Formats: sequence, C-alpha cells, structure tokens
Amino acid sequence: MTDVPNSVTTAIPQTLADLAIDESLLGDEVVTHAKFQVVPSPVGDFAFGLITLDNGFDHTKPNTFGPKGLLELNAALDEAAAADIRGLAIVGKPFIFAVGADLTGVPIITSRDMARGIAKLGHQVMRRLGDFPVPTFGLINGAAMGGGLELALHCEYRTISSGAAAIALPEVFLGLVPGWGGAWLLPNLIGPEKALQVIVTNPLAQNRMLKPQQVLDLGIADAMFAPADFIEQSLRWAAEVVSGDIVVERPEIARDDTWDQAVAAVRSGLDAQLHGAAPAPVRAVELVAAAKTADADAGFAAEDEALADLIMSDELRSGLYSFDLVQKRAKRPVGAPDKSLARPVTKVGVVGAGLMASQMAMLFVQRLQVPVVMTDLDQERVDKGVAYVHGEIDKLLAKGRINQDKANRFKALVTGATDKTAFSDADFVIEAVFEDLKVKQQVFAECEEVVSDTCVLATNTSSLSVTDMAADLRHPERVVGFHFFNPVAIMPLLEIVRGERTDDATLATAFAVGKSLKKSCVLVKDAPAFVVNRLLTRFLGEVTRSVDEGTPFEVADSALDPLGLPMSPFVLLQLVGPAVAFHVSETMHDAYPDRFYVSDNLRRGVEAGITGIWQFDSAGNRTVDPRVAEVFVQGDAPLTGDEVRDRALTALAEEVQLMLDEAVVAEVQDIDMCMILGAGWGFHLGGMSPYLDRTGVAEKTTGSRFLPKGAASVPA
Repeated sequence: MTDVPNSVTTAIPQTLADLAIDESLLGDEVVTHAKFQVVPSPVGDFAFGLITLDNGFDHTKPNTFGPKGLLELNAALDEAAAADIRGLAIVGKPFIFAVGADLTGVPIITSRDMARGIAKLGHQVMRRLGDFPVPTFGLINGAAMGGGLELALHCEYRTISSGAAAIALPEVFLGLVPGWGGAWLLPNLIGPEKALQVIVTNPLAQNRMLKPQQVLDLGIADAMFAPADFIEQSLRWAAEVVSGDIVVERPEIARDDTWDQAVAAVRSGLDAQLHGAAPAPVRAVELVAAAKTADADAGFAAEDEALADLIMSDELRSGLYSFDLVQKRAKRPVGAPDKSLARPVTKVGVVGAGLMASQMAMLFVQRLQVPVVMTDLDQERVDKGVAYVHGEIDKLLAKGRINQDKANRFKALVTGATDKTAFSDADFVIEAVFEDLKVKQQVFAECEEVVSDTCVLATNTSSLSVTDMAADLRHPERVVGFHFFNPVAIMPLLEIVRGERTDDATLATAFAVGKSLKKSCVLVKDAPAFVVNRLLTRFLGEVTRSVDEGTPFEVADSALDPLGLPMSPFVLLQLVGPAVAFHVSETMHDAYPDRFYVSDNLRRGVEAGITGIWQFDSAGNRTVDPRVAEVFVQGDAPLTGDEVRDRALTALAEEVQLMLDEAVVAEVQDIDMCMILGAGWGFHLGGMSPYLDRTGVAEKTTGSRFLPKGAASVPA
C-alpha cells in the first residue's frame, strides 16, 4: 500500500453525542462488534493481535458498519495499541468479512454536517490501521464489499480466501462513492485503470463482483489460501512477513499521462452511457483523478465532501429505495397466495421451439432440473430448439459452471416432439407461440385434451388477455400469465398475471416455479400489456409521434438522455423489433384508443422490412437507415428535445396513475420494481415514480406525488 502519512491529529469522536447524533434514532443499527484478542504467532516467539468482526448473527445477516460499530472498532484498536504484539490482523465471522456501511441508517441523516461527520468518522477509525505502530493485515475470509473492502485496504497487507464470494466496491451502483478511503487507496495500490474498473465499470455492469483469483491478480490481495484453514495459513504468512522471511513487492504506480488517459476513457464512457443523469459515478472518477497528486489527507477529505453531498441527494435516496425493492419486496411478492397451495412440478412442457421458447426451456432445465419437452409444428423446428438448449449447456460446461456429469444429465432431460401428447404427464405447460389470441386459444385447447386436470397452463404473452385465452377451456382456473423478459436468463423480472378465473393453487404454483427459476415475481392484474410493456409502449408511442410530426430522429431519440436510461427509445425499438413493437401498439390502441398512438410511418417501415431506425458503422456511429428515410413521411411541427421529454414523461405519469386506479398492481412500488428489473431502469431513478416526483411531473400531471417526501428522496 502507498504510505499513508502519520497525520491522524484530529481527535476521534468517542460517543455518538460527539457526532451530534441522537442515539435514540439508532435503535435499528445492528452493531458489528470488534473483539480483540492476543494470539501466539505460528512462527517465531512473539504475539499477534487479532480483531474479529461479528454482529452476532449468521452469514445471512452480514457485518456492517454504523456509527456504533465504528466506535467499537476504534475501541478495539485502542486495546491493540496497548498490547505487546508484533502484528495486528483483522478478520470477519464465518463467510463474511464486512459488507460496508449500514445503509439502513441513511434515512436518519437529515443534514449535510451529520453526513460529513459519519463519513469522517469512518476515515478516522479505519486509517488507524495504516498508521498503526506494527504491520497490519486484512484477512478477507468472505464477502468484502464497500466499506468492508476499504477496511482491508487500509491495512498494510491483505490475504484472501479462495472460497470468498462477493468482493466489490459497489457504491456507485447505489448512488455513493467509496468514501472511507477506497477512492484514494485503490488507485494508489493497483493503478487508476484497474481501480476504475473496480470502482466504476464493474458496479455499472449489473454490479459485477470480483472472484478471489481476480482480487489476487489485480494486486488487491497479496496471498490467497484455501478456506478450510484460511486464518491459520494467513497468520503463518503474516508472521513470515513480520519476521522478514517474506517480502511483498508491489509495482510502482506511474503518475504520468497514462493516469489521465485512464480517467478520460472512463469519463467518456460515462457521458455516453448516463449523460450526467447519475452524479455518483462522475464524483468517483473525479476522486480517482485527484488521487494522482493528492496525499491521503487531501484524498480522504475529498471523499468526505463527496459522501456528504451524495448522502443528501435524491439520487442516493432513490438508489436505496430501489435496493430495498429488489432485495426485500421482490422476495415477498405482494398478493401471492400461501405457498403451501403450490403443487409440485416434476415435468415441464414448452409449446414452441423458437428462440424465446428455447431460452425458457434452458432456464427450466437449469433451475428446476426436471424433464422438459419442447413441441413445434415440425421436426426440423423441434430439433433446432433442442440443439439450442444443448449448445447453451455446452457453454456452461466450457465456462466451468457445471461439470460433465451435470451437462450430460441436463441434456438428457431435454427432449422434443411434434405431438402434444408428450405433455400428458407434465405439471406445468407454457406456450411461447406467435402473439395472436386465436393461435394461443387453439394451443391451450389442444393441450387441455392431453394434460391432467391440475396441470398449470401458462402463457408468455406480453400483451394479450389471459382471461380471454382461457375463456373456452373446461378448466380456465388453471391458466396463468407467466411473462418473461428477453433475454430470459438475464432479465430478473417475471410478471405473473392472474386471469379472472385463475385459482389460488395455480397462482401459488406459478409463484413457486418463478422462485425456483430465481426470478423476482410481481403479481399483475389481467390488463392489456400488464406493466412494463404498457409503459414502454406508451413511452415509445409519444417519441414516435413526435418524429411523425416533424421532430428530427436525432432530437427525439436523445430527448430522454437526461434520465440515464439503459438505451435510447429507438435503440430499444431496434432490440424489441419494429414488427413486435407495432403489433403491441395496435393491441394497446384497441384497448385505449385515446392514449396509445399507432404510427403509420412505423407501419410502412415494418411493411418495408426495416429492422430499426438506425444503422451503425464500424466505429459505432449512427445514421438513419436509408429505407426509413424513404418510407417515413414527417410533418412540419417539430418539437425540441425538452418538449419531447416533457410529453413522454407526462404520458408516463398519467399511465402510472391510471394503472394504480385500475389496480393493475397492488402499489406504485410494484411498478417501480417492474421498471428496474424488467426494463433495466437505473437504481438512481428509483424505478419510475421517484423520478416523476423529483421532477415535478407527477404533481403537475396527477395533482400529487406518487410517494411521500422522504420515501425515495431527502426528507423535507
């Protein structure tokens, strides 16, 4: 580690009163205790100090640091400083080192001074490890995220268990920065390019974690040991470091133009990806840029200021709201029947063998590990679908995620047929055929002739009525919507749709299967396009309407950039496919003709066979596809980007309120969760309603906020 100046001159607070924090507000803090003990060195005639972090719960409730926990760690360091030891090591409870700040305490922080005080306390306590009179060792025995990894970085040396999981600095994913030393320590340890990968790029790539070998290869850890005797081996290694038998050499970090180039590359990527919508990644890049020349005092002080600003931002509060939705609400779906009503599923049938159906078959095999049979109109299509699944299994084998025995077993579970009698002993049959009501009704009628009376019939429809699909069946109560998002293996959302006659046993079985598939399930009323597609269709319709009226393609497509969405409207259109998007717009227009727009231009484009608005050159530069320019007829009333954005957001606010009025979902939180998990809306937005509240669009459109002040924003 780069030497940290011995400059901890400011007195460390000893009580919560010193931090101007009312202790009564911290009743919910789960304190991570820091237990100090003296242990004999495995090598040599001297002693080690060992601090163990443990909040008293098992690994399902990880160690975190709130103000009380930091003060306990400080007290343990006082004990260590008074002991006769030659080295000090810090380790976590089984499977967990520490996963950072206790974010449940953020809502009590109501002033910037309080936020800055907690940020500063973390620095003051943790940097004592870098200034300690004897060598310090972070023994990363398990999950180490955020402030937990920063604690280890403050140590002079680090070891890691080869069995550790979840190693990361994920702060920018939530709307924070590594603010207890990480933004200064990491680039000074491994260089700016690698540090920015860990601090910025990984969190924004679906919160990607590091594996132990990567931690070692990056130079974050100095040694790696097996989990069985990790602490013993780590202390032996540490003793040899203390005795001089092992010398850890670290490369010198270049402080030349390469540092600036690494920063510029990530900054440019952020501009293209988020367009300034999320402040945290930008602040993180600024901190890494400053670490090139700043000393520890200046670097840590800058982190304090960044944390204080971000903690008091609506974007962070929205990020924490999002995190709570996907970590808690998603695990306890509102309105789901008692799970005891669910029937066992020992065989799955998939009607269709196209790409979507094949993706679903692969997921069922991988997660449920039961026989899966695919059917289609002819053997060639069936064989293609089965071959796709076998190919995906081979990919898992090549990546080492499954062994050969499991690969063979998975392949044996997947079969194909052209006759639906193959479903006779299935407990769960899902269709993934063309989005046409009559076709789907026919499929279910054919299935009902061969399956048992209790077999669940599920539809992957994205917009059609589940109730209408089941209307002519003898047992309409066993039909349920089971709407996946593409790509099936990656997108975590599953909209489970209750038809008018769907019974509790069917619904409970659907939720049980969804949970086994490791999906986040939301109960949705049988209303046209349900949640995600309804909102996206309304949103795309307004943007397309603006182009039809005369707005340039570039202006319309970039109008929503300030939201920092994962893709622009016309890139989304290209992903979905113009034909599919147009078909859904027609379906929605039939249901709600006054609100959902059908574009004649898009109709002509689909008839001309266009696959998207844009064409891209080898450098990624976009231009309007000449076929689009040929068939689109634009008006003479162009809008500005601001006007397009206002129109689209107003439409979304109106649609959200109508969905709540219609009880499409139980609460607005379900809509937000759907947009985060099914449409990839960033955590900094809080889904949809917090952004509409924050910008004033909700109140202007509906007369009130969707959420009370403070629910996903800074309290009044």
